[in-house]
Amino acid sequence: MKKHIVVLTGAGMSAESGIKTFRDADGLWEGYNVMEVASPQGFEKNPELVLDFYNHRRRQLVQVQPNSAHYAVSKLEKDYKVTVITQNVDDLHERAGSTNVLHLHGELLKARSIYDEFDVQSWKHDLVLGDLCSKGYQLRPHIVWFGEAVPMMEQAVNMCQTANVLLIIGTSMQVYPAASLMHYVNLNTKIFYIDPKPAMSNNAQITVIKDKATSGIVKVIAQLKEMH
Repeated sequence: MKKHIVVLTGAGMSAESGIKTFRDADGLWEGYNVMEVASPQGFEKNPELVLDFYNHRRRQLVQVQPNSAHYAVSKLEKDYKVTVITQNVDDLHERAGSTNVLHLHGELLKARSIYDEFDVQSWKHDLVLGDLCSKGYQLRPHIVWFGEAVPMMEQAVNMCQTANVLLIIGTSMQVYPAASLMHYVNLNTKIFYIDPKPAMSNNAQITVIKDKATSGIVKVIAQLKEMH
């Protein structure tokens, strides 16, 4: 029976691919107030601005590549059962070869109907006013905005409850409910936390690796081999 590794990733995972982290210290996202571009109220007030914002993100995503940390996570599947739970809306884990990826906060390369949140379709080009679902309603980015429910949360909790190892990479552990996931693992589940500015410290269960994703994961893989 293969050990189950759950990998929880945040913005720091994709930062080395050239995707800017969601919120830097100034609380802005690429120069915008987060609530203007990542809330239902923002979309209602100025849908064109919001669509344009995600169009820029989508165009940027097509131009970047997965980094060595994404590939290292996908290679873990050779020896372990691996579930990736990501807060990122990019598809870099999938492009690197990971086969079991749960997107907590939605996906940039998908669009959904404002009428039916389950009417989701693949969307790789610009999304504009007038792009409609089959029932004639406007499409919006398939992104979980602030104030909206996180539909994949229950599935993510279930995965964490069966983890033998939890590997957290590049997340501030400040955004809820995602940050609560580590509290669902068993007490004997080993936790590795890779982040250049870690928000927690070492204890019997948690090993903190103060590093960026690409070099930090090499250290974790060495430790995983010793755990066999």
